[in-house]
Amino acid sequence: MYLQAGCAYMHVMKADWEDLKTVLHLVRGGSLAAAGALLGVNYTTVSRRITRIEATLETILFERLADGYRPTEAGLRVAEFASEMETQELALLRDLQGRDQRLRGKLVITAPQLLIGPYLSPVIERFSALHPDVELVLKASNELVDLTRREADLAVRISRSPGDSLTGLRVATQLSAGFGVQRWVDRAAEGSDAVIDWVVYEAFSHVPKAAKQAFPNSRVVLICDDMAAMVGAAVAGLGVVRMPLFLGRATPGLVQIPVLEPQPYADIWVVGHPDVWPSGKVSAFRDVLVPEFRRRRHEFVV
Repeated sequence: MYLQAGCAYMHVMKADWEDLKTVLHLVRGGSLAAAGALLGVNYTTVSRRITRIEATLETILFERLADGYRPTEAGLRVAEFASEMETQELALLRDLQGRDQRLRGKLVITAPQLLIGPYLSPVIERFSALHPDVELVLKASNELVDLTRREADLAVRISRSPGDSLTGLRVATQLSAGFGVQRWVDRAAEGSDAVIDWVVYEAFSHVPKAAKQAFPNSRVVLICDDMAAMVGAAVAGLGVVRMPLFLGRATPGLVQIPVLEPQPYADIWVVGHPDVWPSGKVSAFRDVLVPEFRRRRHEFVV
């Protein structure tokens, strides 16, 4: 039966919100397992909810195929309706969170893994001592979590800008240079004809232009998609890695290689959604984090 307007709206309003969200995530994920992962439930729960909402709406929302669930036109309309509801729900929750000035409850922070040990740990220690009733959750990730969807309350990011829809403070500018083990210093001392091996990031999968000009025989020996892996490759002696000064100087076994003058690198920001930015817990964490990074910002550029 086609999901008609009017009476269909009345049916949808009778549907359980969890079931509506399940339709939305099944459309997004394309399979029971993927939808379950997005919702944090198992695939049998997803299947049960889909059967229930189809009975409530008296229409078929998905074709059951060998390679997954394919939404019908009615299924797509219900998913669109659920998406609009989800947007409103998230906006309401962010608004309420932004108005909450209590210094207790959960606070979710996300930051790149390589910043956590030397820079976030002192901030966390001080914040926890000042606000023991706040349950601090740290998501260590280089991925950009979605602050609009409340995947985190506050993010520390290495970026050119915080993002058009976010509020942010630049806490430190950065420079980068080439780092590796001592033998690459010795190799560079042989002169401009020396062959210098490089480990590079996949988004910039070439020898830095200035390094290539100074050492024309430079070559890429490994392309990586993760800075931690690149640091490991540098420590193992595979080649020179362009990395932030703080990281190269803090990594045992690495020295700065005279093949690349310090160059501008992405800045360090603390960012949040504008709705959540004024909340008590988020403000209190910033009050500890920002002075700490700015006190030590010389470590990122000299």
